Amino acid sequence: MPIFNYVATSERTNKTTKGSVEAADEAGVMEALKKQNLRPLSITLENKTPSALDNLLHSKKVKSDDLVIFTRQLSAMIGAGVPLLRSLNSLEQHSESLGLKLILTSIIKDVEGGSSLANALQKHPDTFSEVYVNMVRAGETAGILDEILKRLALQQEKNATIRKKIKSAMTYPMVLLVITIAAFFGLMLFVIPKIGEIIGSLGGPDAELPMLTQVMLGASDFLLKYGVFVIAIGFLGVTFLLRYIKTPPGKKVFHTLALKVPAIRGIIRKVVVARFARTFSALSGAGVSIIETMTVTAHALGNVVYEQSLIDAVDKVKNGQQLSQVLEKDGLYPAIVSQMLAVGEETGQTDVVLVKVAEFYEEEVDTAINGLSSIIEPIMIVIMGGAVGLIAASVMGPIANLANQISG
Repeated sequence: MPIFNYVATSERTNKTTKGSVEAADEAGVMEALKKQNLRPLSITLENKTPSALDNLLHSKKVKSDDLVIFTRQLSAMIGAGVPLLRSLNSLEQHSESLGLKLILTSIIKDVEGGSSLANALQKHPDTFSEVYVNMVRAGETAGILDEILKRLALQQEKNATIRKKIKSAMTYPMVLLVITIAAFFGLMLFVIPKIGEIIGSLGGPDAELPMLTQVMLGASDFLLKYGVFVIAIGFLGVTFLLRYIKTPPGKKVFHTLALKVPAIRGIIRKVVVARFARTFSALSGAGVSIIETMTVTAHALGNVVYEQSLIDAVDKVKNGQQLSQVLEKDGLYPAIVSQMLAVGEETGQTDVVLVKVAEFYEEEVDTAINGLSSIIEPIMIVIMGGAVGLIAASVMGPIANLANQISG
């Protein structure tokens, strides 16, 4: 429904008041104000089109936190009996995210045109994932959309929490790495050449320098001559690598290699298992068929190796095998996953059992990330100190030799 802004006076106190109200037209606004004993002075239709300034100041990308809030609020409103269209209009009006506001405007038009909510959400895959859309579709079919949205909000919060913890754990080491590289290049480009000139002037052109000092001076000279090309090649190389990783073949190579790195492999495995258990549980609890649940869950795992494994398992399940047996033979998943899944299949409570698995591995992820962070930080400090110490040793060596020659 359109939103109207009004200025009115109270018939009892004669005070002026401002506000907004949802109504089909101005007549509906006047009727609503009359019930509140208000006399309208002006009524204007609220302009929902974002201004150019809004487009500049606010990103059009929907943040995970905004999506979680939207999902929880929509669940609460539908659970309270508020009609879907009215709920969407209200959330669109009060959303602080420009991106979400624009998407909700499009969704409202589709729903007003007779489309289901799931089909309307499906048109925005960058914001609403395949898991999200399928769960909403299952909720609409079963008439439990509010419960499904609650599950979705919880699942999104858990995924967002894991992502934030991983980023947080990697922030400090990355900052140290950048500082180390910047300090190294700074010393090599500005400090070493000056010191080289000083050593040369003191010792003369025939002065014999230690091998380490010769190497550092040579490297410094090379960077002064070709530093721009080195930086350009490095930038292009990183850009090419990042683009290649985003392609299907590159992603497969990267994910396969990541699973072979000892320190990283365990964390990736736990993250994927936690995501598998929570997503599979949510879809299964929503009444989605086992085949569709497996297919959708596979695309939500975030690792191509595990994704392909679960997609391959679909054919085996179609041929009559239990999923727990397939995963047990696969070797990618810990034994507890197949065992708990077997219990769920026997008792008919797969969603409940997998929630326990998800909670267990989410705690394991927290522990593993904290452990990795505590290892990486001292390693980066040692690398940083080693780089600076190497340069210091290359400088102090010839100075000490000169001092010995002078004293002798």
